[in-house]
Amino acid sequence: MDNTTSPKAPGTKPKPSPSSSSSSSRSATSRRRNWLELPPEITASIISRLGAVEILTAAEKVCRSWRAICKDPLMWRIIDMRNDGDLHDMTYDLEKMCCDAVDRSCGQLVDISVEYFGSDELLKYITARSSGIRRLRLVWCYCITDEGLSEVAPKLPMLEDLELSMCTLSHEPLEVVGRSCPLLKSLKLNNHWYQFPQELCNNDACAVAGTMRGLQHLQLFGNKLTNDGLIELLDGCPRLESLDLRHCFNLYMDGDLEKMLTENIKKLRLPYDSTEDYEFDAISNGYESRDDDLGSPYGFSGSNLLSDDYDEYGFSSEGDFYDYEDYNDFATLNLFLRFHSCLPDFAQRIPRKASIHFLLLS
Repeated sequence: MDNTTSPKAPGTKPKPSPSSSSSSSRSATSRRRNWLELPPEITASIISRLGAVEILTAAEKVCRSWRAICKDPLMWRIIDMRNDGDLHDMTYDLEKMCCDAVDRSCGQLVDISVEYFGSDELLKYITARSSGIRRLRLVWCYCITDEGLSEVAPKLPMLEDLELSMCTLSHEPLEVVGRSCPLLKSLKLNNHWYQFPQELCNNDACAVAGTMRGLQHLQLFGNKLTNDGLIELLDGCPRLESLDLRHCFNLYMDGDLEKMLTENIKKLRLPYDSTEDYEFDAISNGYESRDDDLGSPYGFSGSNLLSDDYDEYGFSSEGDFYDYEDYNDFATLNLFLRFHSCLPDFAQRIPRKASIHFLLLS
């Protein structure tokens, strides 16, 4: 018997071995993995890394199961309404969206951030439905007044962390907050520094020193306080552990004052220290100093997720304003996620800033 192998015909391909066929099958199956089969708690953890705007306009439209997760009150204990600030071209009513997010929390809200919008009426709406707020962040909220913040402060007895950045507020609501929020431990009161008009003003410092004795962390970026106001702060807030005085150019660090600060404050930032890690653009004397690596709060542009194709955000009386159907084929939703160390092991393996393509199979 002739055991020699007959030559292959030209142009023919060798038959794949059984092992290679099995490997290819597994690879194809992996590429078509049904991401809806993720445990709900993992999906919820991933979606929660999005802001409220992205959840309401994108994530909850993916399918019924994601819609159900997005309506869970636990998803809305933290409401982050940050956006890119381009309100002129925005097709959404951010106040309506914020009110809907507060309603979904069912009174469990503990942390809320409002940026580039907001009003006294919105503050009243939030505090009337949420008695356990521990952190309130207001940034570029020009329509929130002294009277509005003063009125809602008594409704925030659990408040521990307050940020008022680039808002047109005086020292008066600070005094009301200090008297009404005995648990307050952290305050950020940030503004841009302008040399003109020249002004020496210790009103903010006196309001904080006189009513916030338990304060531990204080950021006064771009404040007009003087050495006298700073000394009053140190006397009135003996528990201060961190103090940020960057761009407070009315301060003069003589030997005794700087020694007092370094001996009593664990984390100290002085007027001329670097602003590289500052969240906002640092402006002084009308000059804008922007670090190249700073961008939006999420590290990406809001235009990646927000499309002009959406109609103006509105709500029916039932709150269900979409007819959701699962996809019949694969669809790709680009969700830009910012992951933190507390994510489950599954999510920790994904880069912190990543474009994740979720392949959904009904």
